[in-house]
Amino acid sequence: MKRSMKLLVAMSAFLLAYCVLLVPSMSAQESAPASPDQAAPGYKPKFAGDPARSDSEAAALAYMRVVIRAQSHFNKQYDHYATTLAELVHSGSFTKRMVDPNRGDYTASFKGKKDSYVLTMTPRNMDAQHRSFYAEEDGKIHADETKPADGDSPVVK
Repeated sequence: MKRSMKLLVAMSAFLLAYCVLLVPSMSAQESAPASPDQAAPGYKPKFAGDPARSDSEAAALAYMRVVIRAQSHFNKQYDHYATTLAELVHSGSFTKRMVDPNRGDYTASFKGKKDSYVLTMTPRNMDAQHRSFYAEEDGKIHADETKPADGDSPVVK
């Protein structure tokens, strides 16, 4: 019985030391100030390298990626871009439901020509977690948190 008591005391001391050393380093990481480029508190990235700062941004960016891929697919098939979102239905994973420009906290705007297109996503309320987005036929998505995004806005990474 003495031996089991010594083992219990030793294990308790080890566990206590482990907690004392580990907890301060974890709380220091959690309390680090967030930079403006970081996600809103509580937002969990949807994939490695997710550039979204909120669930609303993640949905807007996902919609843009689907439209960009559908346009690429459409262009390969018909040798020109779709001029309306309705033309994109069944191109790639673009569905009839996606023609609706009301996308939750965002509104989509699409202007298509046979040789080019512009897609924008404008938030109802613009802030650091609800940036505006812009894309054209080069497939790069641009973002801006202070004004409507355009081709000169920084590219989303």
